[in-house]
This record gives sequence, C-alpha cells and structure tokens, in this order.
Amino acid sequence: MSLHAHHTAHDAPTGQTRKPWTVMAIALVAQILVVLDISVVNTALPSIGQALRLGPGNLQAVVTAYLMVSGGGLLLGGRITDLASRRTVFLAGLALFTLASLASGFATDATWLVTTRAAQGLAAAVLTPSALSLVMTTYDGDQRRKGLAAWGIVGSLGVAAGVLVGGALTTWVSWQLIFWVNVPIGAVALLAGLHAIARDTVADRTGAHGSLVQQLDLPGAALLVAGLATLVHALSVTSTHGWTSARTIAELGCAAAFLAGFVTWERHARQPLFPPHVWGIRTLVSGTTVMLGVTGLLVGTVFLTSILLQARLGYSALAAGVAFLPFAVAITVGAVAARHALAHLAPRTVASTGLLIAGAAAVLLSNVPDDARYAADLLPGLVALGLGVGMVFVPVSVTAMTGIPESHAGLASGFLMTGHEVGAALGVAVLSAAANTAGSLVDPARVVDAFDRGLVVGGAVAAALGLLAWLGLPASTVAGSGSAHMHH
Repeated sequence: MSLHAHHTAHDAPTGQTRKPWTVMAIALVAQILVVLDISVVNTALPSIGQALRLGPGNLQAVVTAYLMVSGGGLLLGGRITDLASRRTVFLAGLALFTLASLASGFATDATWLVTTRAAQGLAAAVLTPSALSLVMTTYDGDQRRKGLAAWGIVGSLGVAAGVLVGGALTTWVSWQLIFWVNVPIGAVALLAGLHAIARDTVADRTGAHGSLVQQLDLPGAALLVAGLATLVHALSVTSTHGWTSARTIAELGCAAAFLAGFVTWERHARQPLFPPHVWGIRTLVSGTTVMLGVTGLLVGTVFLTSILLQARLGYSALAAGVAFLPFAVAITVGAVAARHALAHLAPRTVASTGLLIAGAAAVLLSNVPDDARYAADLLPGLVALGLGVGMVFVPVSVTAMTGIPESHAGLASGFLMTGHEVGAALGVAVLSAAANTAGSLVDPARVVDAFDRGLVVGGAVAAALGLLAWLGLPASTVAGSGSAHMHH
C-alpha cells in the first residue's frame, strides 16, 4: 500500500479504516515457516545424522547455520525493507526461502545441508522484517495491536510446534519432508502475496541518498554476522574442548573483536546499519533484550528436553514431538491470557509475571531424577514453562513496535527479530555448554545431570529477565502507552 494512502487513512476513525486480514494472514504464514524452521530439525537430527553420517559438530551446525545467518542478517534485511519496496523484498525473500527449503531436502552431505540451511537463513533475514513491516504499515489502531499480538504468539508457538512437526514427518515419511513441506506452503503464499499485497512507492525513500546499494552498510552487516557466528561456534566447542582450552578462548576473542569492530564501524559509517538514535528508544531496546533472553530459554529448553526424551527415556522422534504438545498448548494459553491481560495491566506486569512462572518452572525441571518419568517429572514443569513463556512474547511484540514511524518500521522489525533469532542460537549454545559442565548430552548415562544443570542456568536467566522486563517495559497500559519518536 502506498505511504500516502496510509497517512490519509491513519487520521480517520479506526471503524472506517478496517482493512481485510489477507495481508496479515500472508505475513503470518511466512513467519510461521521461518519460526518452524528454527526447531523443526531438532527431533529429526538423529535421523539426519545417521543418513548423512554427520559428527556432533556438524549436527549443531545444521541448527546454528540457519539461526546465525538469519539473526546476523536481520538488521540489513530491515534496512533493505525500509529503502526498497516492501512488497518486492517480502516476495523475493519468500521465493528464496521456498527454493532453499527444496534444496535442503536433496542434501547428500554436511556441506550441502549446512549451505542450504544458511541460504534459508539469508531468506529469513529479509522475509521476517518485511512481513512485520507490512503488518505495521497496512494496519493501525486495534487491528495493528491484534496483529502484533498474533505475531508474538507465532514467535513462541512456532518453536514448540516445530518439534512436533519435525518428529511426525521424520517418523512417518522421511527427514527430507521437514524441508519439502515448506515448498507448497511457500508457493501458495507467494501467489497470494502477488495478488493481495498492494504495490508501494519507494521514490521518496531512496532518491535523496543515492542508490539502494550505496545506502546499505554491507561492511557493518559482514562484521555483525561474523561476530555472532563466531560467538555461537565458540560456545558450541566448549562441550568437546572445555571453557579454558586455547581454542575456546581464541574463538571467544575473535567474536569479541568482530563485535567491537562492528560497534566502532557503526559510529563512523555514513549510512549505519543501525542509526545511533535507535538506542534511545527504550521500549524497542528493552523489548528486544527480553525477546532475546526468553527465546533463548524456550529454544534451549526444547533442545535439552528433546535430547533427554530420546536418549534417556528412549522416545522415538515422533513420541518426543508428541510429548511437546501440552507445552505448545500451554504457550498458546499463556499468550491468549497475556493478550487479554494487556487491556487492564501494564506490559511490564504481564511480562514479569510470565518470567517469574517460567523461572519457577525451570527450577522445578532442574530436579528431574535419574529414573525420570514423563508424566510425573517432566510434564508439570513443561506446562508451567510454556504458560510463562507464552505470557512474555505478546507484551514484548506489542510494546517494542509502539510509536515507530513507517519510515523505520523495517529497521525496528529487524532489530526486534534479531533478538528472537540470536536468542534462539545463543539459548541452545549457552544451555548446552552449561549442561556439559555437569554431565554429557551424548552419553545416555549422564544426560540427566546435564539436563538438570542446563535448567538451573535457565532459571537464573528467567529471574534476570524478569527484573529487566520490570525496569524496561512500559508501566502504563498499552492503549495509553506513550509514543516513542525516531528522528531522521
């Protein structure tokens, strides 16, 4: 839709400007594909490992290649979305994601699979901010709030649902299908998008500062991706080399150097990837930080639990996926409860309560005994954790984007979702690294000790996030929350 059309509609009463939900539906389908692919490989990893003869390092690379390229590239994707046609960026991202998914299913070795997973991540880096930006610029008022709440639910539920979908498809058909299932869905969404998403004007967004490529901070993006990828890799090698080994210390040093280089470069770049004034928008920065932590807790817990179920309790990939069903339902209940609570309570109250519940649940799970049984020892903690986590995503998604002007909707979307993707990768890496200090995730006899230690760290993360959410998120209800301003 053109920017001009939106501004004229924006001032009219909400009742007169209700838009059809078609664009919202297409954007959410695209985001479901992106989020499902964070965790859909988890339950399929043993099957993929056997089929392609992958080592432990390669297995983690299949998960993290996707997360790091998408997480590191989201700010660049957001910037492209703000400078180019949102419609074109969205449809191009969806097409690339669909093709990369098709190629992933044909993988015959580790290099092929990790490369195509990285290509999926690259597509996700432009698809996610453009989809959220379309929601932000197509809808306003109550419709936009409902859309952002739905976005938050998809962000949390997709991760849990991915485990179930991955387990079912791997068991019933083959691991290839976890990638190929994206192809028909992506194709239908692409055709619907070509028809339903209105063309938008870009002349007023690019003309003044030169061509699109001149306005993109490619060196900054390269430094950010390199820094995050090195950090996650460094955390993943701690399980085999230990925290104090020369290799771990060298990799952590390299990651710090890349990220410091990114910060220094951004200060002097003519067209920075991330304009400095964005750090002044408290709701966006606090919301993104909470998003990073809570996604890390969610994805890290799913990763550790799926290993425990398969290695210790002897569950198949399908049974492990089904075991997460109550968890997924609890996330949905938590998210719906949070959406209703936001009408009466401040976002910080809702999010902090959710994190308190999640923290208590993690502590409960950290006491799983050696002869753990699913119903007695795992189910209560998983349901409570799902409920708590579900309560956090909605207030964060709604408030982080409050008052962001259209011209920066892509950048703000990219920033928020960077927290989501990077949090997922760091969650797996940090909780796995913590778990391996007490036991072993590859030795069935020591899996329980590892799981318990990982969840203790998860509980500590939830407690710290609860405090951060209370201090950083808005203290007034959403309808009356103050507007954040961004200056050009």
